[in-house]
This record gives sequence, structure tokens and C-alpha cells, in this order.
Amino acid sequence: MSRSFPPVSLIGAPTDIGAGHLGARLGPEALRIAGLHHALAARGIDVVDRGNLDGPRNPWQPPTDGYRHLPEVVEWNRAVMDAVLAELRGGRMPILLGGDHCLGLGSITAVARYCRETNKKLRVLWLDAHADFNTSDVTPSGNVHGMPVACLCGLGPRELTHLGGAAPAIDPEVIRQIGIRSVDEGEKRLVKEHGLDVYDMRYIDEVGMKRAMEEALDGVDEDTHLHVSFDVDFLDPAIAPGVGTTVPGGPSYREAQLVMEMIADSGRMASLDIMELNPVLDTRNLTAEVAVDLVESLFGKSTLMRD
Repeated sequence: MSRSFPPVSLIGAPTDIGAGHLGARLGPEALRIAGLHHALAARGIDVVDRGNLDGPRNPWQPPTDGYRHLPEVVEWNRAVMDAVLAELRGGRMPILLGGDHCLGLGSITAVARYCRETNKKLRVLWLDAHADFNTSDVTPSGNVHGMPVACLCGLGPRELTHLGGAAPAIDPEVIRQIGIRSVDEGEKRLVKEHGLDVYDMRYIDEVGMKRAMEEALDGVDEDTHLHVSFDVDFLDPAIAPGVGTTVPGGPSYREAQLVMEMIADSGRMASLDIMELNPVLDTRNLTAEVAVDLVESLFGKSTLMRD
């Protein structure tokens, strides 16, 4: 099946400022080495690599008032927000190469602002093992990569909840979380209170990935901007060991391919994050290669030609 895609811009964000392990700062280069640019170009897509954003180095300090490295997290997310918004306004599809998942805050804040400017509906698919809905009151670690969804929904420090001016940046109803299997105790209460639409692994086991994705994509139409925030720890660690927060029991390779193919079939993906790849913890760049393979499926690669 022939599809057309807008021109794509790769944006590296080499930081592990919000994470609990060092190494995600190397993720953008691992994806480049695994051939992401070539794989997309081979599909006939206009791809430009914008290089890497710059920001503060990781001071590796303990939390202050419940947050680790908050000033540095703010600076990195502001840089991401500005870069993603510039690409969208220029008619290009931004692909953010992380970096830890705290950067999803800047990326989605930019996408939400762009949707308001263009009168588009927003749908966010959050592919992750974790709900990332912690706050300083309930976090066991203070690591901000466990908080971006909460901050996007208006829960968190003003520096992050108001990153793009408006707060909350999004309503919880626009997010669909898929593959969730690790949620902290206090976080569970917040997720329920705010009505997040969560397709956890038990639900996927019960109804199947196809039905879960049909429900997650329900209502996506030509007026919808679909943003995919792909945390590589969404995948089962048997196929993707190169992440700092592995959680057993994730989607298999084939289930993950189905997720990506169904997103591609919707024809609505307009921005993408690839987060939490940590080559320090990987085996011969295996996880980066799996991630690139799955991103190819997001851009229409499939086993057979289908109508």
C-alpha cells in the first residue's frame, strides 16, 4: 500500500537528566548508528537530521524538594519544545531522538500548542511500561522521567506545567497509554483520579493487542494530529534489553509490530518521540536496531502489500 508522509526532521536530545541511570544521553547516536536516517530515506521519505540539541550536563545530584535536577530538566524541555514547534510550523514531522522520557513533556507541549494554532484535535499514544504520572508527593525517586504525563496534565512544578504558557498543556482524555505494567502505589491513585485511559498488559492479554489498539485509535480522523511517544521500555526486555528501567512481561516483537502497523494504517501520525534507549545497557546495539525496525513499520513497512 502506497502512503505519503511529510518531510521528516530528526532532532537529537542527548540527555539523561531526568533518569535514574546514566547512558540515555547516548541514545540519539545509537539510533543513528542503527541506520534510522537510511531506513526512512529508503522508504522515499525526505529526511533531514538537525543534529543534537545542547543543554546542561547531568550533575547527578539527589532530589531537592522532591525533584532531581529540576532547573536542568526545565532547560532541556524548553529546548525540545522550541525545536519541535519550529519543525511543525515549517511543515515537517519532528522525530525526537532521546534521551530520557522527561523530554516527552517538551515535545508534547509543543505539539499541543501547534494543535491549538491549527485547530487540530490531539491524540497521544504513550507506549511505555510506566504510566509516568508521579508527582513530588508520591515519587519514590524524584526522577522527572517518571512525571511527564502528570506535568502535561497540570500536576507538578509550575516551571514544567506552564512550560508552554498554557496549563494544563493537555487534557488527560487525549492520552492513551499502552503496554503499562509498572505503576507506583501513589501513582495508581492519581491515574484513577484523573481518568487516564490505560491499556495495561493484563487488558492486552485478555482482549488482544488488535482490539486494544482499535480502541486506542477510535475517533482518530482527518482532523486529528496523532503523536506517538515511544519509550523503548514499552517492549519486553527479552527483545529490548537496552533501557534503564526494564519491566518483564511487555509486548512481544510481533505484538509491537502490530501496534506500529496499525498506527501506520491510521495515516494520522504527525510527530514521534523515541525515548529511553540506553546503549550502555544494550547488547551490540540490538535494542536500537529493534527500535529502528519498529519505526520503519510506523512508516508503512509491512510483511505483505495490503489494501
